[in-house]
Amino acid sequence: YPRGEGVGLEMPARGESLPIGKGRILVEGDKIALLSYGTRLQDCLAAGEELSASGLSTTVADARFAKPLDKDLVRRLVAEHEVFVTIEEGSIGGFGSQVSQYLATQGLFDNGLKFRSMIMPDRFLDHDKPQRQVEIAGLSNADIVVTVMAALGNTLESEVLQGRA
Repeated sequence: YPRGEGVGLEMPARGESLPIGKGRILVEGDKIALLSYGTRLQDCLAAGEELSASGLSTTVADARFAKPLDKDLVRRLVAEHEVFVTIEEGSIGGFGSQVSQYLATQGLFDNGLKFRSMIMPDRFLDHDKPQRQVEIAGLSNADIVVTVMAALGNTLESEVLQGRA
């Protein structure tokens, strides 16, 4: 059941079909890649802006589909970025796990890729406002920034950026 507020979209005069299994890149960067699946796209865009403002050029991509996985998009993001993060409101075994399995079977971890998969925690979350549940789950734009900085080994810097130090 829907709760909270949705993000409005401008409707085109005429609809267009989406190519099945193809994601899209919304923002181009060259250091960090954020691949959103589902409802966390706006937080990824906000995190991307914050990371880019701090000197970490960030790509934000929208997977759009879990199956079939857009392998071309995943390969491109891995090849062109030092840190690759998937973000979803799913659980263990979801989209991030599919991406991880693909990376492993293709040997894409072999060259030092820094990969993180952000998912819902494996525990019950109390009923609350949707944004509060996202914060509790650790999937907000601030949490995305902290995850990227930790992947880079900058845990203190990430805490300072988020006002947590």
